[in-house]
Amino acid sequence: MQIAYAIADCDYRVAAMTDYLANAYPALARHVDKLALADLPTPVSQHVVSPGSIEHVIGIKYDNLTNSTYGGNKLRKLEYLLRRALKRNADRVATFGTAASNHALATTLYAKQLGLPCICLTSHQPKTAAAARTLRQLLASGAEIIRFGGGYRARVETMRRHVQGRNVSVIPLGGSSWLGTLGYVNAGLELAAQIAALEIPAPDRIYIATGTMGSAAGLALGLALAGQKADVQAVRVSPEVIMNRRRLDHLLAKTATMLNHFDASIPRDLASRARIHVRHEFFGEGYAVSNNATDAAIEFAADHLRLSLEPTYTGKAMAALLHDLARPELAGKSMLFWNTYNSNPLPEPDDATIDMDRLPAEFLRYFD
Repeated sequence: MQIAYAIADCDYRVAAMTDYLANAYPALARHVDKLALADLPTPVSQHVVSPGSIEHVIGIKYDNLTNSTYGGNKLRKLEYLLRRALKRNADRVATFGTAASNHALATTLYAKQLGLPCICLTSHQPKTAAAARTLRQLLASGAEIIRFGGGYRARVETMRRHVQGRNVSVIPLGGSSWLGTLGYVNAGLELAAQIAALEIPAPDRIYIATGTMGSAAGLALGLALAGQKADVQAVRVSPEVIMNRRRLDHLLAKTATMLNHFDASIPRDLASRARIHVRHEFFGEGYAVSNNATDAAIEFAADHLRLSLEPTYTGKAMAALLHDLARPELAGKSMLFWNTYNSNPLPEPDDATIDMDRLPAEFLRYFD
């Protein structure tokens, strides 16, 4: 069953009984629905590689292909979060990210399709070519870019000045609230269905880049809900103040509690069943800072897996997988790489669509 939702002269489907989570738990679907923006399920495949002298089989889950225009892992979360914004009759949305934030860009693009302007509360990061490209895309897409930084009081004041009183639906950093995390609970059930259909063998370990934890937490919960035993290797790519075990456990518990609240058939102790391990050792020198292991992993993925990765997220997750292939105690383990990076670059915007005067002056540093 699909329900048409008409807005801004476009028709958007509201997924009610068309996804794995809703199919399995209809009581939940009656309370929590989502837009059908993503092209699901995303494909899976297997590749035989020999990074050393021993052959290994690596599975791939292509969440880079969640949409033919702009994919990646953010869209699964936005299906729930943007649906909430529409149900609240918000005039616009606001979200957070760095200058090169894929999440901020994805939110802006898909909110725009729904007729919702986006406020991007933007913080600094190391200077990269990706930052300049993303800022250009945000400007071309009409995003309202606001410098977001400083201490707690400064950030609160920024929120008051630019968000308060504007009928805004706020989407959290990375989309990683309990509601956004449901997108990856659904993804875990999706993978379980692909395993049951013999599209790919059940993996022992799944490697996924973890910035704000929603994707990894939801995936671990979804796999537990499906009875899968895979260990999710959550490869930390953001500062530990953002991604740490205490916050991860809180997100797991909150999401599981809300699932049980809306559908009592979902186990109350689901969070305790989630198999997830945080990997800190591949973070390196900082967010968006590459290193030799990350660069080698990106090159390996391009040469042997036909994957285009990047140094901030997916390159570090691939570095963790390659490191573990060489560990004797893991010999024979089945490993799957979850590709979260959009592989459909947007067309370069026409300069005529970019008003650089709308960019806060301190962000001009990324265009030197």
